[in-house]
Formats: sequence, C-alpha cells, structure tokens
Amino acid sequence: MLENMSANQRLMLAVALSIIFFTAYTAIFPPVQPTSSELQTNSEVKLKPTHNNVQEQVQTAAGHAISDADKMAAMQSSTIVTITNKDFTLKIDTLGRISSKELLQEKFNDKEGNHAQLIPAFATKPLYLRFLDANINKEATSVIYTASVKDIALGDAPQKVILTQKLSNLTVTKELTFYADGHYDAKVSLSNNQRYFIYLGQRPEITEQMMTVSGAMVYDGDLITIVEDGDAEGRKAFSGVALISAFDQYAATIMYGFAKDTNIIIERDRDDNPVVYFDGLQTMTFNGYVGQKEYKVLHNINPMLTHAIEYGWFTFASKPLFVFLSWLHGIFGNWGWSIIALTFTIRIILYPLTYKGMMSMQKIKKISPKIKELQAKHKGDPQRMNKAVMDMYKKHNANPLGGCLPMLMQIPVFFAIYRVLLNAVELQGAEWILWVDDLSRMDAYYILPILMGASMYYQQKLTPSNFTDPMQEKVFKFLPVIFTFFFLTFPSGLVLYWFVNNLFSIGQQFIVNAQFKNATDAEEALAKTNKSDKKDGDKANA
Repeated sequence: MLENMSANQRLMLAVALSIIFFTAYTAIFPPVQPTSSELQTNSEVKLKPTHNNVQEQVQTAAGHAISDADKMAAMQSSTIVTITNKDFTLKIDTLGRISSKELLQEKFNDKEGNHAQLIPAFATKPLYLRFLDANINKEATSVIYTASVKDIALGDAPQKVILTQKLSNLTVTKELTFYADGHYDAKVSLSNNQRYFIYLGQRPEITEQMMTVSGAMVYDGDLITIVEDGDAEGRKAFSGVALISAFDQYAATIMYGFAKDTNIIIERDRDDNPVVYFDGLQTMTFNGYVGQKEYKVLHNINPMLTHAIEYGWFTFASKPLFVFLSWLHGIFGNWGWSIIALTFTIRIILYPLTYKGMMSMQKIKKISPKIKELQAKHKGDPQRMNKAVMDMYKKHNANPLGGCLPMLMQIPVFFAIYRVLLNAVELQGAEWILWVDDLSRMDAYYILPILMGASMYYQQKLTPSNFTDPMQEKVFKFLPVIFTFFFLTFPSGLVLYWFVNNLFSIGQQFIVNAQFKNATDAEEALAKTNKSDKKDGDKANA
C-alpha cells in the first residue's frame, strides 16, 4: 500500500511523524482516566476496618488522606537533626521524617542560582510513619521525636542517629545510619506490635522538561512498574519488591532492602499522583537513598539501584546506550566529545542502511523524468499508471521507499538517545567547549540550534529530490526552520548530537553523490563504447 502513495503523500506522512515524535509523545500513549470504582479495589492488602464506611477505611491508610495533616505538620515542625557534608545538608524534623535535603554543588543549582531542594515542602516525606489505629496515629502526629544527636558533620565514615518517640502505650525507635554518598540504613522498631505504614515520600520537584517521566517506580528484580504523575488509578499492591522510587527527571527518593514478603502499596493523592508506602513490622530494617540519579553513585552503593534510572518506553535501548556513553566518557573525559564519539559510532553501524537509502534516492532522481512521462501518458488511468511506474522502478532496481526507510529507522535510535541525554544527570554542569558550559541546559546563545538548522538545510541541498509539486518543495524547505524552532529549548547535549549527526550525513552524502556520479559516468562511457563498436561492426558487415 505504501508503494502506491504519491511523493506528496509520503512527504506529508514524514512531516506528520516528525511533528508527532518531537512534540506529542504523550499523545501516542494517552493517560487512562481513573474510575472511581478502582479506588476501593484491594485484593492483596486487607485493612482492618476502623470506620463503618469503606471509603473512610481506605482514606485512613491512604497517602492522600494525610495531605492536610502533613501540611500542618510541615508548618509546625522544627528540625531536630541536621546532617551536613561537602555535598549536601539533610534535616530530620520532629515527626522523625527526612524533611529536607539540599544539594550544595553549584552544578545542581536552578536557573535562579538557588541550591536544589530534593524534598518538597508540602508533601509526604521519607520515613513518615502512619498507624492504622486512629487514636495512636492522632497521638503520633502530636508527640515529637527526640534525637541522640543534634548535629552531624558527615565525612567518609558513616554516622548514626537514634530517633525515639514515646507515646502513651508505645515507643517508636528509628536507628538511621547515614553515608556520604547519600544513602542510609534504617532500623525501625516498636515496643509492641501495631499495624503501621512507612512512607517513601513524594518525588523531588526540581526540573520539568518536555517528554520526561516523573512519578513512582516499583522494581521486583525482573519487572519495572511505573506510575506516572497524574496517572495513579487507585490502590495497587506489590510483593517481592526489590526497590521503590519516587522520581523526577534527575533525582529520586529510593527505598530498598525489604523483606521479600513486604507489602508495597501505591495509592493516589488528590491530584492523581502516586503515593508509595509499605507495611511495617514490629522490627524491620531497610535502606534508603535521597539524591541525584548518577549511575556510578548508585552502582557503587548497590548495582541493583541503577534500575532506578529509567527512560520510559525506550529503557531497553537507552540504558545500554548510556552505559556505552559512560564508557566513552572514561576515554575522553568530556561528555561533549563522548556524545560526538557516540554519534560517530551510531553512524558507522547505520552506514550500510543509510548508504542503500541514499543510492536509492539517486536512482529515483535519475529516472524521475521517465516517471513523469509515464504519469502524463497514463493520466486518465491511475491503475495502469501505477503499474507502469512500479515496472520502471523494478527495471532500474530503485526502491521508492528506500530513501524513507533509513530515516524512519533512525527515529527510534534518536528517541533512545534523546531519553539518555535528557535524563542523564551527569550532563548537569558538564562543559564542552567555549560557550557550552552545561550540556543539560539549552544553549543560551542559540548557536548550536542555529548550526543544527543550517546543517540540516545544507544536507537538503545535497540530497537528491524529485518534487513535482512546488508547494511540496516549499514545505520540505521549511523543515530546517521547524526543527530549529523545536531545538531552541532542547538540552545542548541533544542538539550537539543532532548537529554532529547532520555533519556525518553531509559527509556521507558527498561520498554517495561522488560514487553515483562515477558509476553513471562509467555506464554512459560503456554505452558510448558499445554504441561505437556496434556502428563499426555494422560498417564492417556492410
């Protein structure tokens, strides 16, 4: 069916695919609207009723029910422990929660120059305990914790703090050991057994860019389940979980090291964002991490934590690409040159495919006058015209889709690289050359996007075209302008990739054009020789 499409139809299809690809990934996978009935679905976690109404029972244990109380606690609480080191300042409040973690490295600062704050001010916070018994929980939200130490200067050696909350008939103890790399060990124990939940905390809210994923993740050792913000559909329960994470583009709050039979629950808040918590035991241990999703840091803590670095639907391709990019960085010591080396490697791998596509376009350009003649000859008979055109393509071994397929094949590769470069926190503050001092942010001077657009325009000039419609040609010529506009706000690392990719395409097009010209000249010379030999033979026979 595609081979019967006109050149104009194929062009419009390509433009439509490009626009959809760059601007509306979420339009391809629209969020499913939650249904109210799903709120009460809970086949795996059974809670003891504390109210007659089932909905009230759900809200008693659910994360969204504590939002108001949590806001009040956030405003009334004070810091009881402050942990500092050269990279961050972490605070624990009177409810025994990690209430703040501020990154001190300048490369993580926001556009206004403020230090990055990983814990939202008004949201569920890590290590928050909520009791199922309403009376105990009410008391627990009003009785403050005490700490064994007030200030900790965290160096290379880990430091421990013991938090204690003494209620009327219950004592809660949290033993927390903090490490310089951002992770911690936790031991929570109760003086007597009560049903309670420990909260992961809401995700960091630092950066929001187009087509990034933010929300919650559950990893069971084989399968990753992601619930994006705005897509939470009620209660989901998991067991045998290895890792849970609440994440945004660059940072994450992670907990791991649970017992295999721990019930992990994802609830939705009033904004349909996921809230993650799990059933606590009378005495239990686990581990946590609050920080940036740097591959080497997570790998050194526990290789399993690298699964917290996700790239959406293209994780299967993006993850190995990042590992390779990181390996290149170990060679070049610069992320910009590593991106260029990655681009070169991909172009080498795709060279046979793109070469065939370019040669096919040259062949189509060569026979385009004959195609036009056939179209004019059979103008009133579309079926006969299509057959004649396809016969012409077959005769000259030209594939009408040969030029489109290489481009379409590169789209998944580009999208995988896009997710790598957009989610790689390693690019934050990473310099390349001259004016490019942060590959994770847009080019403030728009130099790279303009160079990318110019290179795309020049590549078009070199690429053979067989337009029959002037309007079609004008639309095609405007594509570099459209792409330049899209790329203005893209991270510099991504624009660098596309610009260098265009340069390699230009070089390859030069080679293909020269090879095709040489082959055509040789064919014409051979044809002239054969024609001359035939004339000489005819004269001799005469």
